Amino acid sequence: MASLKQNHVFRNIILVLLPIVTAIVCMGIGRMSMSPGEIVTNLFEIAVHGPESVDPQIYSVLISVRLPRIILAVLCGAGLAVSGAAFQSIFSNALATPDTLGVAAGSSFGAALALLLGMGLITVQVSALTVGFVAVLMTYIISRQKSGASTVMVVLSGMVIASLFEAGISIIKFIADTESQLPAITYWLMGSLANTSFSSLALGAPFIIAGIAVIFALRWKLNVLMLSEDEAKTMGVNIRMMRVIVALAATMITASCVSMCGQVGWVGLLIPHICRMLFGSNNQNIVPASISLGAVFLLIMDTVARSATAAEIPISILTSVIGAPFFIILLKKTGGSNL
Repeated sequence: MASLKQNHVFRNIILVLLPIVTAIVCMGIGRMSMSPGEIVTNLFEIAVHGPESVDPQIYSVLISVRLPRIILAVLCGAGLAVSGAAFQSIFSNALATPDTLGVAAGSSFGAALALLLGMGLITVQVSALTVGFVAVLMTYIISRQKSGASTVMVVLSGMVIASLFEAGISIIKFIADTESQLPAITYWLMGSLANTSFSSLALGAPFIIAGIAVIFALRWKLNVLMLSEDEAKTMGVNIRMMRVIVALAATMITASCVSMCGQVGWVGLLIPHICRMLFGSNNQNIVPASISLGAVFLLIMDTVARSATAAEIPISILTSVIGAPFFIILLKKTGGSNL
């Protein structure tokens, strides 16, 4: 018993330290490269003695350029991964993703519309966030019946709403100016963390953190959500209310992530399955593991995206190129039994 407790504590320490160490290493990679020791020393000097204590160029690169991007990668990676785990539990479907309710398509439409109208970055973010929530509201209204909204109806409604907004995105791309607007819209839809700033983080990060906190606090109840309604009632859990709360938290995370960095695929599908292979099917273990490994995965992908070539690679291309083959290997090894 003592040995199991020690293993649990050791695993939790590793899950906490892994994103921190990865973030420090990734912060030093780029055209101006720095060792992890230099990163820690410079950050310590800035925190204790102020910006004047380090070289202005180092301060600009670390604090103004790389730090917001690192924070966004951690938040979006953790958020999308834990949202995927939550949706897979809610719908008892191993292939459920953060876009199950159409939120990613709605947010993408909102951003594309704002870019078409020539709005600024913050307005693009607000528009994406707002339309993402509108998409979920539409999904809920369509799926609502007198007897309540069944899981099948919710999933089908989400597919319909996602298709509707994807058609809207196609119309926007069709009418957009091919010289200026269309490249900007296309690049944004492919996902990028390039234009991250502390002001954009201040708008979207609280929603992501709040959503992650809700799912983390309710992680033990995610196991109950996979039971029938009658079984859940015997355990004293209002399964319908729990599904609504968890779905809203996951939706809030997804809409905020898409509003800040565009569509980033595979994180919400791949990471929860890796966590199940490593830690079993108990959501009390899967949720914290998804937060940690999701953050690490997107940190690495973003670092490769900005440093592998002279021009930045859209991050969704990398996540697909790496995620799809990895998932195929996962399927081959498990035969789908652990999904």
